[in-house]
Amino acid sequence: MKSIWTLQAQRLLNHSTIIFFVGIILLFSLMSPQFFSLQNFTNILIQASSLAIVATGMTFVLLTAGIDLSVGSIMFLAGVVSAKMVMAGSPLWVACAIVLGVGILFGLVNAIFIYRFKIIPFIVTLSTFYAGRGYGLFLSETRAINLPDSFLQIGSMRPLGIPFPIIILILVIGTAHLTLTKTTFGRQVYAVGNSVAKSRKSGVPVKRILLMVYLICGFSAALGGLVAIAQLGAISPTFGLQSEFSAIAAAVLGGTSLFGGKGSVFPGTLIGALTIQSIQSGLVIVNADPYLYPVITGGVIFLIVCSDSLRHKQELKRRRLSGVS
Repeated sequence: MKSIWTLQAQRLLNHSTIIFFVGIILLFSLMSPQFFSLQNFTNILIQASSLAIVATGMTFVLLTAGIDLSVGSIMFLAGVVSAKMVMAGSPLWVACAIVLGVGILFGLVNAIFIYRFKIIPFIVTLSTFYAGRGYGLFLSETRAINLPDSFLQIGSMRPLGIPFPIIILILVIGTAHLTLTKTTFGRQVYAVGNSVAKSRKSGVPVKRILLMVYLICGFSAALGGLVAIAQLGAISPTFGLQSEFSAIAAAVLGGTSLFGGKGSVFPGTLIGALTIQSIQSGLVIVNADPYLYPVITGGVIFLIVCSDSLRHKQELKRRRLSGVS
C-alpha cells in the first residue's frame, strides 16, 4: 500500500506543472468570466513572450546545475543601448544586432570566470548583475527613455495575422527544444547536469558546454529585453529588475531541476512562463490588491522550490532502490 501511495505521489510531482497551470486557469475563470476568453489568452501569450524567451536561456544554464542572475541587467542594458543607438540615428537592425552581441558578451564573461577561474556561478553572475545594471543606469542617467515608433512596430506588427512577439517566441522555443532533444549538444548538456565527473570521463567537452549555455542565456536575455521594450514603448530605471527570479521560477515551475540534469523547454518552461503570466493577468482582472502581488508571487516561488526539492528527493530514492549511483 505504501509503495502505491509513493508511486501516485511521484506521478503527481512529475505532472505538477500541468496540474498547477490548469488549476490557475480554472480558478481565475471561476472568479471572472472575462479571464476565460480567446482575447485574454492571446494577451497572456504576448505578454509572456519576453519572460518565456529569457527563461528558455535560463533553462540551458539550470540543466547544467548552474544559475545566471545577470539576465535582468542584460535586459535593461540591452534596452538602454538599443534605444540610445536608434535615437542617435542608427538603423534599428544594427542596434538590435549589437545589443544581441552585448548579451553574448555578458554570457562569455560569465562562462570564462565560471569554468576558467572556478568561481561559483552565483558569485560571478551576481557581480555581472550589478555591473550591467550600474552601466545601464549610467548610460540612461537614471531617467526613463521613451522609445521611437520603430521599436513599437516590433511589438505591434502582425505578419500573417500573428503578433510578432509570438512568432519570435515560437522560433526560440522550437529551436531550443530541437537542440535539447535532437542534437549531441543537447544530450551533453543533460549529461553535465547529471554529473560533471562522469561527463569528463565519457569525453564530454564540459568547458565548451558551459561556455555555450551561458552564451545562449546571455543572447536570450538580450532578445527578451528587446521584445519586452517593444511592447512597453519606454524603459524605466527599474526595467528588468527581478526578471532573473521570474525566469528561474518559470523554468523550475516547468519542471527544470535546480539540481541540474532534468527539464525541458517545451512544454516545460513555456508552461511555467504562461502560468506566471496567467497569475499576474488574473490578479489584475479580479482587481486584487496590488500590494498582494509580490506576496502571491513569493508564495508561488516557494511552492515551486518545494516541489522541485521533493522531486529531487524522490529521484534520489528511486536511484538508490534501483542500485543506480
